[in-house]
Amino acid sequence: MSYAIIGFGNIGQALARAFARNGIEVSVATTRDPESFASTANAIGLTIIPKKLADAIKADIIFLAVRFEQHPHVAKALPNWQGKTIVDVTNAYGVPPEELNGQPSSKAVAQAFSGARLVKGFNHLAAADLGQDPAVPGGRRVVFLASDDDAAAVEISGLAENLGFAPIKLGRLSEGGLLVQARGNRWGQLIFKDLVKFDG
Repeated sequence: MSYAIIGFGNIGQALARAFARNGIEVSVATTRDPESFASTANAIGLTIIPKKLADAIKADIIFLAVRFEQHPHVAKALPNWQGKTIVDVTNAYGVPPEELNGQPSSKAVAQAFSGARLVKGFNHLAAADLGQDPAVPGGRRVVFLASDDDAAAVEISGLAENLGFAPIKLGRLSEGGLLVQARGNRWGQLIFKDLVKFDG
């Protein structure tokens, strides 16, 4: 299984730290030349591999960590995303609901990435929290996941576990998934909730 993070701002770098902590190789890419962010990637860890966008999207599982408004541009990098799992880490705060035809933002992302399996996840934590070691005394930091594809949700739940997080599945995108999505100028109820699941 191969992994990539598209977008290397604060959230993309926080995700990269999670991979680096666990010695898992992940490609990182932006629309810029990889040399422009190679030093930042190298500083995070040896398993963080800067690549051109066209090369990074060859990965099996792709974390979409760009601004919501940029997702259609990334989606155009392939005519069809069949066989890939997209983890939607975007937040559509400030995007008028009418621009999304009243649907959850993750549905719009799923439509843009035609053929892909989509999981909404890792988007509810601020970058500073997401970038920290999720292991805390007696427990692990929670990440929420939502998907209309049960198998994809199980796959990303397993990856979250491997990264040290405690995944909690919220159900479908238009049901529990709404708890981690912005709607216009309102955040979902679970956005920014830094929760811990205690063992035992």
